[in-house]
Amino acid sequence: MTTDDDALARAAAGGDRDAFAALLGRHYDRLFAFALRLTGHRAEAEDLTQDICLALPAKLRGFRGDARFTTWLYRVAVNAAHDRRRRAATHAKAADGWGDWEVARRAADAETQDATGWLAQAMTALKPDLRDTAILLLAEELTQAEAALVLGISEGTVAWRMSEVKKALRARAAEEL
Repeated sequence: MTTDDDALARAAAGGDRDAFAALLGRHYDRLFAFALRLTGHRAEAEDLTQDICLALPAKLRGFRGDARFTTWLYRVAVNAAHDRRRRAATHAKAADGWGDWEVARRAADAETQDATGWLAQAMTALKPDLRDTAILLLAEELTQAEAALVLGISEGTVAWRMSEVKKALRARAAEEL
């Protein structure tokens, strides 16, 4: 008999290692794929996924079951990605002007970005809130209601953000013609 995610989450929150392992077994690949879409870089997605998995036992104590476990997990992932972006921005600002090493690192980042497709580049150029919303709806195939729960915003805001995503992508495509 298969145990549902909510029951596993409650058991894992209580310290049941087998329940935690079962949750990770079910959701690790999806979580990694989501992290990859959020970050746009495999290595960064691997780090983000590991950060989430390490924090998950403590975070599970706060799981109330108000939403599906997967919706809650997406929310945890979005928050972790936002935290990581803030840390990266702080580190980039602190590292600015650190000579040849920084120039080489930025050049390597530029090469990586050149290797990705147009849409991936266009998505990374979006503001993080727009990118997160688009990924949840388009790649993860959540409904607007589910995405609103994950992001902690209204469904109307989700719809507005998707409108802004479309405008930004059209503008970028027009610039490149």
